[in-house]
Parts: sequence; structure tokens; C-alpha cells
Amino acid sequence: MEKRVALITGGAKGVGRAVGLALAGRGWDVAFCWRTSDEAGAETQKAIEGLGARALGARCDVANPSAAADLVGRVEAELGRLDALVHCAGPYHRVDVLEETPEGWREMFAHNLDSLFYCSRAAAKGMIARKWGRIVGFSMANADRLVAQPQLTAHYVAKVGVQALLRSLAKTLAPHGVTANAISPGFIASSGEPDPEMQKMVKNIPAGYVGSNADAVSAVLFLLSDEARYVNGTNVHVSGAWGI
Repeated sequence: MEKRVALITGGAKGVGRAVGLALAGRGWDVAFCWRTSDEAGAETQKAIEGLGARALGARCDVANPSAAADLVGRVEAELGRLDALVHCAGPYHRVDVLEETPEGWREMFAHNLDSLFYCSRAAAKGMIARKWGRIVGFSMANADRLVAQPQLTAHYVAKVGVQALLRSLAKTLAPHGVTANAISPGFIASSGEPDPEMQKMVKNIPAGYVGSNADAVSAVLFLLSDEARYVNGTNVHVSGAWGI
């Protein structure tokens, strides 16, 4: 079997970087992209290559449909195939819903939801041809509950859309051996550094602690595996039971 290849958006830092390193350690080749983190991107590429994998790092704004399509084409041309898309890109900002600007609203949708659509649409073609593929996108814990989020509305609504989009992709792609699933994190210390503000939330987390990159990575690895071939269109909470 040819070596499998993953593309990770938002893969220079945080959860995306951790996923890339985990896959490289398991024999995958890894492509990843970032919008602004050039230094982190170079460091991540070196770390992936240090694990013996081929790495393709690129600065790319995947909220641009042509840029997303070009990136997928480059991955297939340089690494030979694209088996899995892990969409970790997803900036957020906090602003009162009545103070949100049209630009801020569109930014949240562009980078959280639109980019997932553009990348998935481009990646699906090769997956269909090979009759195997995995698409994983990141939503957020409690997005499936449609609760009020007055200070995080644009980001939250975009993450609700992520779940709806992935379910549509799952139903469309299932006949071709391709799965599409969401992961919904709660509080994850993605930087690896203690966050005093996040620690204040521990009292609200039933598990009693803030999650780590490793918790999110474990969920991704399962959804990319052959063991998860019949898991399609689901939403996996990685939140210590917060937000359910």
C-alpha cells in the first residue's frame, strides 16, 4: 500500500501541529498550511521531517477558493495523493453580537466554514477516485445544542455550520468509501502552556481538568483509521463532558 498523505489546515501550531507530528510518527506524509505563522511553519516542517516523513508546508489562505484548490492540487502533485483532510483552521474573536461588524462576521465564516467547504470540495475528487478518504473538521462543544452565545456569535454560528456541512459531505461521500466527521473540543490547552483564564473554567468541566492537544489528537487518529470506516457524519465531543 502506498503511504497515506494528510493535509492539515492551520497545521503550524497548536492542535494542527500535534496532529501532523502524530501522523508523521505513524508513517504518514504530511502537508500543512498556515496564514501568518511563517516561523512556526518552518519549525513544524523540520519536526515532521525529523520523524522520517515527507513534509509540505505552505502559507495559504484557504478561505480563498482558488488558493484552496491550488493547495490540494500541489499536495497531490508533490506527495502523490491526498487521503485525509484535517481542517484545524479556525480563528475566533469575542465581541458583543450587536457590536459585531460585517467584516468581523464574514471573517469568522470565511476562515471557519467557507475554508472547510473549499478544501473538502477540492480534496473529495481524488478521494472518490481512490475509494478511500477521511475529512475531519473542528466544531466546538455545545454547538450542537444551539445555545445563545452573545459574545461569540459569529464564531459559534460558523461552528454550527461546520457540523451541518460535514453531515452533508458524509451522506454524499459515503458511497465512495469516504467519511466526514466533526470533532467538538471544549477547553483545550492547545499552546501547551498554563492559561490562568482557562484554569478558571475547570470548576465547570465535569472531568475536572482542561484537555490537552493529545486528547484532540487521539480523536483525530481514530477518525482517520480503518477502524472508523463506518463512523460517518458524527460529532465527537472532546470536552470532559462540558457543553453537553
